[in-house]
Amino acid sequence: MEERLDEKLREAVWVCRSLFERGKTAGSSANMSFRHGDRVYITASGTCFGTMKEEDFTWISLDGTAAGERKPSKEWPLHLALYEKSQEVGAVIHTHSRACVLWSFVPGLTERDCVPDHTPYLKMKLGTVGLIPYEKPGSQELFDAFRARVRDSDGFLLKQHGPVVPGRTVMDAFYCLEELEESAAVAWELYRAGIR
Repeated sequence: MEERLDEKLREAVWVCRSLFERGKTAGSSANMSFRHGDRVYITASGTCFGTMKEEDFTWISLDGTAAGERKPSKEWPLHLALYEKSQEVGAVIHTHSRACVLWSFVPGLTERDCVPDHTPYLKMKLGTVGLIPYEKPGSQELFDAFRARVRDSDGFLLKQHGPVVPGRTVMDAFYCLEELEESAAVAWELYRAGIR
C-alpha cells in the first residue's frame, strides 16, 4: 500500500533538514521531489533545506505543468527525466555536496560510471554513477545533456555542480545520496594520496 501524502511530506522535510544540518547542502542550492499518484511534489523555488516545511513543497504534473500554488525549483526537468526513465523511481534528490563536486573536477573520469567502488556499498545501494558535462545550472543545455545520458547510469554527478540521485522512496533516495557522497569523499582522499 502506498504511503499517504502527509507521511511522504514529513519524511521529505526530515531528509531536507538532516542534509542541511550535516553540511551536505547550503543556502537554497538543493532540491528534492517525490511522486504521489499522478503528481510530482517538489521543493518550491528559493527554499532552503534547513528551514523546510511541508508547505514548501509544490507540485507539477508528470508532463511538467506547474499546478501548485508556488513556483517549482527551476531544475524540475532533471527530476522528470528520472520519473520518465522508470516507474520504479519514486523520489529524486539533488544537492551541491562538497565531496561530489570536488570529485567531479578529477580529470579522465569514466562518463558512465565516474565514482570508483573503493567500498562495495555504492554499487549495492545505488549502482553506476554517470558524469554529466558541465552546463549552467537551470539551463536547457543542462537538461538536454542530462536527458541524453539518463538511461546510461543509475545515479548522476553533474560536473562542477553536484549529485542527482533517484530512489524508490524518499528514504531510499536519501540512503543512495549518502552513499554516493561518502564514496566520493573516500575517492577524493585516496586521489589526493595518489591512489585511484
